[in-house]
Amino acid sequence: MEFQTSELTQQVAQTAKDFAQKYIMPHVMEWDESQEFPITVFKEMGKLGLMGVLIPEEYGGAGLGYFEYVTVISEIAKVCGSIGLSVAAHNSLCCGHIMTFASEEQKKKYLPKLATAEFLGAWGLTEPNTGSDAGNMKCTAVKDGNDWIINGTKSWITHGKSGDVAVLICRTGEPRTKDNATSFIIERGTPGFSGGKKENKLGMRASETAEMIFDNCRVPDSNRMGGVGEGFKQAMKVLDGGRISIAALSLGIAKGAYGAALQYSKERHQFDQPISSFQGIAFKLADMATEIMAAELLTMQAADMKNKKMNMTQQAAMAKYYASETAVKTANDAVQIFGGYGYTKDFPVEKFYRDAKLCTIGEGTSEIQKIVIAREALRG
Repeated sequence: MEFQTSELTQQVAQTAKDFAQKYIMPHVMEWDESQEFPITVFKEMGKLGLMGVLIPEEYGGAGLGYFEYVTVISEIAKVCGSIGLSVAAHNSLCCGHIMTFASEEQKKKYLPKLATAEFLGAWGLTEPNTGSDAGNMKCTAVKDGNDWIINGTKSWITHGKSGDVAVLICRTGEPRTKDNATSFIIERGTPGFSGGKKENKLGMRASETAEMIFDNCRVPDSNRMGGVGEGFKQAMKVLDGGRISIAALSLGIAKGAYGAALQYSKERHQFDQPISSFQGIAFKLADMATEIMAAELLTMQAADMKNKKMNMTQQAAMAKYYASETAVKTANDAVQIFGGYGYTKDFPVEKFYRDAKLCTIGEGTSEIQKIVIAREALRG
């Protein structure tokens, strides 16, 4: 792996950083308090190529690699985890699935609009009663002539109400049988497809999380991606990239919390000296810095392997697991360093604290990551 950050990656980082400071920073707490999902911000990011980072230029995207993608997500998440989460879900899940498994005709139809954020993307796998148990999903697609009739509910979907196009994984076989799921592309406005309950969340409150409901939703077979029964295998490959996204998101949140705590420790005085001079605080900062660096190296290793089209299932799971747990620990320690002020909404660390927890849950819990890591290790 090449550890030297390229000039291109640095330029992309600066673009994302400048955008976050100008368009996101002034509104972070306002959006968090009101749970406003600021669609116009994503439209502006689309103009800069930040919503189509990995999409090839031939389809209107930026045509960049995973180093640049990780950088974009982490720079935005340093300022606001909610916006970082939505950018990640759009880029890696919806766009990533279509980019990898759609037909050429489907790519030409959807990727240019997704790349510019003319269309906002969603990705539907999780259901109310089947999170990690995806083989037992209840949302079904039944063949009817040249169409499929879809019925069921998807939950915890980023952009479940506001997404213009959704990639949907439905069960097309018997529960818990092999190759029992198929993926489809469905546009908002299709009869029988509607948004459901929007979740009232602990953190990531400016990122829309909602149900997608399908009631005898008729979809032409031309909207199917890949073969019948390939949906779950496709989803697992998409989640490998998605886990790099969550690792990058975690990394940004951890860096944001650490930066705030570091600065505060220099400014806050007790007993006539900055609290950073006390070993109890200094050791926390040392642990934070070390663990963030380790998380970044794991994330970049997985990104490097993804760029090289290598199998990186284990590395992506390691990066996601370690980075997400690091984000939670770092945010927790940051609140502790701020003391009583850290418990108030006047300072940014309480939001990092609330946002970080989602990273250990979304796109496979920490426990699922351990299963993946152990399984890959046992395979040798």
